[in-house]
Amino acid sequence: MDFSSIIFWVVLIAAVVWGVSIFNRLVALRNRYENAFAQIEVQLKRRYDLIPNLVETAKGYMAHEKDTLDAVISARNGASNMLAAAASNPGSASAMEALVGQEQALMGAMARFNVVVEAYPDLKANENMMELTEELTSTENKVAFSRQSFNDQVMAYNTYKQSFPQNFLSGPFGHVEDASLLEFEDSAAIQEAPKVSF
Repeated sequence: MDFSSIIFWVVLIAAVVWGVSIFNRLVALRNRYENAFAQIEVQLKRRYDLIPNLVETAKGYMAHEKDTLDAVISARNGASNMLAAAASNPGSASAMEALVGQEQALMGAMARFNVVVEAYPDLKANENMMELTEELTSTENKVAFSRQSFNDQVMAYNTYKQSFPQNFLSGPFGHVEDASLLEFEDSAAIQEAPKVSF
């Protein structure tokens, strides 16, 4: 073997190792943001499980507020369905947009619910209602934290994928589209947990 063929093989092996390292890094970063979305999913499911209990507790006090209670449950069901769709493809922009839309509808329904609850002092003083409200507030904080972690992981993935020279190899390696952040229209409302006062 002459010197030029040794150099050829060294360069070829180095290129293969370099390509494999880029591929592995892309896969690792994608897995991280998918795992981060799974953490959001856990917290949102917890919130969706708490809401029917909250509504059930309020029913005894708010029997004539059926439209408000139905709106909360309907918005909760819509958000739950969109979460399942988003969980199947957490990097998809359309899945994130649909989830954000349903979450905004749920936040609006919960805000109207909270306004109605203010008119029922006995309900606000109910021990079950206070416990559920505390759990819901805690869960909202966990959702915000999980969402921040997800967005950080998506940003790391997109930055790596878009950087030179990875941007030339990401497409052939199956990483064509950028992952989408989970952003709410009213970012100020998301930065802090919703105010729940019972």
